[in-house]
Amino acid sequence: MLSLTALVADPDLELRVVVPGRGGALTEQVLWVHNTELPDPAPYVREHEVVLTNGLWLDRTGPADFVERVVRAGAAGIIFGLRVEQRDTPAALAEACREAGLPLLEISIAVPFTAVTRAAAAIQARGRQNALMSLVRRGDELTSALSRGDGASGVLAVLRREHELPLVVVDRMGRELAAAGAELDAGQLRAAAEALTSRPPPLETELGAGTRAALFPVGAIGDADAALLCLRPSAELTQEERDALEQTARYLSLEVARHQAVQAIEMRFAVELLDMVLSGAQRVAEVPGRLRAFGVDPDGPLTVLALAFAGDDDTATWAGMAEAVTDFLLADGLPAVVAAGSRDVVAVLPWRSGTQSPAALAPRLAAAVSHRFGGRRVVVGLADPVSGAAELRTPLSRSREACRVLRGRRGGPVAASFAELGSYRLLLESHDEQWRHTFADALLGPLREHDRARDGDLEATLRVFLDHDGQWAPTAAALFVHVNTLRNRLAKVTELTGRDVGRTADRVDLFLALEAGQSG
Repeated sequence: MLSLTALVADPDLELRVVVPGRGGALTEQVLWVHNTELPDPAPYVREHEVVLTNGLWLDRTGPADFVERVVRAGAAGIIFGLRVEQRDTPAALAEACREAGLPLLEISIAVPFTAVTRAAAAIQARGRQNALMSLVRRGDELTSALSRGDGASGVLAVLRREHELPLVVVDRMGRELAAAGAELDAGQLRAAAEALTSRPPPLETELGAGTRAALFPVGAIGDADAALLCLRPSAELTQEERDALEQTARYLSLEVARHQAVQAIEMRFAVELLDMVLSGAQRVAEVPGRLRAFGVDPDGPLTVLALAFAGDDDTATWAGMAEAVTDFLLADGLPAVVAAGSRDVVAVLPWRSGTQSPAALAPRLAAAVSHRFGGRRVVVGLADPVSGAAELRTPLSRSREACRVLRGRRGGPVAASFAELGSYRLLLESHDEQWRHTFADALLGPLREHDRARDGDLEATLRVFLDHDGQWAPTAAALFVHVNTLRNRLAKVTELTGRDVGRTADRVDLFLALEAGQSG
């Protein structure tokens, strides 16, 4: 790097430091050297350039005024060239530089300014050559790390061998993909993810707790998939460090893309497995092979867990939750098939006697996933273990149903089995599918016939009315109709079904019929 210290270190220039300037000024980067004898060089000198002068301006302006103009231009310092007529650096110039904190060097009569220019060019050429060599060498090491399968952590390790920087890789969902020399809490991860949603992402972001981080987008063709964060303000990074961080971010883009592709394939296979299980006998023969592909023994005991965020939050990142569940189970040494649905995440995993029970595992799993998503409440539906893959359909449906019930409750346990919930669904489940549909058709058949014949929406209106706890005004608002229109529709429901929506017992019948029609 070109600096005043680098120029002084060249013995051929015969430079002497007269005034060192403010702390660190001699080692700061210099862009170039500028020769001038103008009494006001400010319009022509760029920031971080060094002014070369023989002092021919001394008969037109004073040293203090000259130094003030040089400082105003943002110059890095002054090199005063001695000559036969001026064999000493003027004391007034030295004093002005000392007061301004501006470095002042002198060069002997025997050395021309062209020697300084040549030396500066040589130093910059060596710097560019070294930077290029570092770029190539680092690129080779990063390529090797990726080809070995070292992942994002291996990529950061390459950078850390060269620069001791605190580094974290965070994706758009606030998940930490890798870290080296740094650790972020849940709030800081959320702040990083929010910064990534900006277009374009900022060059620097505030993470909270007094931590500012330079941000280098990863996979930023369009939107950034992730970011390499260096937990230092951008102004504190050298150009060499910034170049290394930008190069590393480009290589991380390859790793993130690979990770996303693998994750997408695994997720598709996992979702297909659930479809196989739910299809019953039609595809049951395919289930064992798919389980084996995920390292799960289809002939041993199996259990199913279903997870979701509590409440009616439709902004849930199910793919992110699925990855968090997978990471937790793998850390516990449990192979599993984890699939993200439209309203939950399902995990099918092996179970052995003597190991931790599902009821004990579930709260730990919920806590780990909750932490990953900034403390959002996570609920887990459980199912009793079954002896093999052929029996998975029942625990799959029951764990998801238990999760659905827990999701709608404001308090209570974060994990429970279907049988523990005391839900009306136990009544529906106690009958076979044919009975449930017979019950639903007997009660709702007249409504459905009326709707088909008149292109009506009595059944939909009834469902919205019960979903709003029998409240007239909220129901009418949800349906975008007048309350009188709603009353007319529900009067027709009473006429066709023989059930009065104003009576609790009749409401129960109608509600169970609607639910039975959706079951199975």
